[in-house]
Amino acid sequence: MKMEMIGIPLDLGANRRGVDMGPSAIRIAGIAERLHHIGHKVVDEGDINIVAPEVQQIEDQKLKYLPEITKSVTSLADAVTETLNNGHFPLVLGGDHSIAIGTIGGVARHLHQKNEKLGVIWIDAHADMNTHETTLSGNIHGMSFAVALGKGCKELVNVGGEFAKIAARNAVLVGARNLDPKEQDLVRESGITVFTMADIDRRGICEVMLAAVEIASTRTHNLHISLDMDALDPLVAPGVGTPVRGGLTYREAHTAMEIVAGSEQLCSLEVVEVNPILDLKNTTAEVAAELVESALGKRII
Repeated sequence: MKMEMIGIPLDLGANRRGVDMGPSAIRIAGIAERLHHIGHKVVDEGDINIVAPEVQQIEDQKLKYLPEITKSVTSLADAVTETLNNGHFPLVLGGDHSIAIGTIGGVARHLHQKNEKLGVIWIDAHADMNTHETTLSGNIHGMSFAVALGKGCKELVNVGGEFAKIAARNAVLVGARNLDPKEQDLVRESGITVFTMADIDRRGICEVMLAAVEIASTRTHNLHISLDMDALDPLVAPGVGTPVRGGLTYREAHTAMEIVAGSEQLCSLEVVEVNPILDLKNTTAEVAAELVESALGKRII
């Protein structure tokens, strides 16, 4: 497979610095070499330019750094659409989870041009389903899934075009274990499918992911994976900005990615929230690179 790797060192959507170094950390973990080894041709397109927060002002406490985030994710959406139009696979390295607004916007625009639909599996400890009306922090990385579903700030919702990027019936949240009270209501009302860590405990990761893939790819046949590294337990992935105990184990995460690969529906992939400042010897970036390998076809035998 020919793929283009796009870095977006954006940390404006989060409340802790450091995820801007995530793309570099994943590159240092040898992601390109790993993918070459399993048969993919990888072109590293470098990083999208981001203006540092130190030289910006927050205009709206409910939508922190909105103008620059909108500009940045719009640039990402354009790069992703171009990658797909060229017949290549976009692999996006973040950055905080607000980058998903750009990735999904770009993929959905490409598919919209062909009258096709997109399904999304959002693997995350959090739902990222707040809007500017419910947010407790004003951090846009906590709104990105809602934006992809057409909810919230119009400047963000319209990134990639003024149309619905994904339908709730093809949107699945996996690994949730930490939601804000008002956000819980939004998730219940949204119509998306949610598999919490309690569901994974009861049913097992294999059954959950097979169901997630089926839901996301029904009548779409185009699957995007948005992998937030805080979905994993902090013992496995310590270098994240918002760690929550009780997450996916190392093997559960790999099994999830192996099931995605086996579906043969994957059309795009992003990995977010790697924070080297909080990491131990680049452990989280190494795990991220390994999970990308599994999603893109690496097998034990």
